Amino acid sequence: MQSPPHGANNPPPPIEPTGFFTGIKIRPVIIGVVVDILATMLLSTLYYFVFIAKDLSDPGAISEEALTQYWSSSEGIMVSLVIGTLCTAIGGFYAGRKAGALEMKHGGLVGVGSILTGIILQSAGENGTGLNQWQMLIAYAAAIPAGALGGSVAEWARGFAPVKPPDGGAWPRH
Repeated sequence: MQSPPHGANNPPPPIEPTGFFTGIKIRPVIIGVVVDILATMLLSTLYYFVFIAKDLSDPGAISEEALTQYWSSSEGIMVSLVIGTLCTAIGGFYAGRKAGALEMKHGGLVGVGSILTGIILQSAGENGTGLNQWQMLIAYAAAIPAGALGGSVAEWARGFAPVKPPDGGAWPRH
C-alpha cells in the first residue's frame, strides 16, 4: 500500500528526539581536556614565579615544605580553584570552537573529562592533592559549568568572522 504524499492536508512527520551524544565530536573534547591540563600547569607555574617565588626569595625560605604549606593555605586553595576553573573554561572554549556545533555540550564534556582526570590524579598520588573532600567537591562542581561557559563563549564568538581584506586578498601587501 502506498503512503499518501506529504501535501497541504497531511501533517508533518513527528519530531524525533536526538540522543545525548548525537553530534558530539570526540577529538575536540579530548584535546580540550589536554588544553585544560596544560593550561592549568602553565598558569600555576606562572603564578608561582610571579607571586610566590618573590615572597620566598629569602635564603632557606623556599623549600618543599614551604610550598606545600602555601598550597594548603586558604589563599593557595582559592588560587588553585580559580586557576583550575579558568583553565577548564579555556579547554571548553577550545573544544567548542573546534567542534563548530553544540559548543556548550562539547565544553561541558571537557568539564566531565576534567573531573575524571582529577579523580585519576587524586587516586594515583601518594597523598593526593592534600585537599579536604569538601574542597574537592567544590572543584568538581565547578568543572562542568566552567567548561560549558567556555563552550558558550565559543558559540558566541562563532558569529565573529575573521577580518579579511575587502578584495579577499592576503594581508599585508608588499
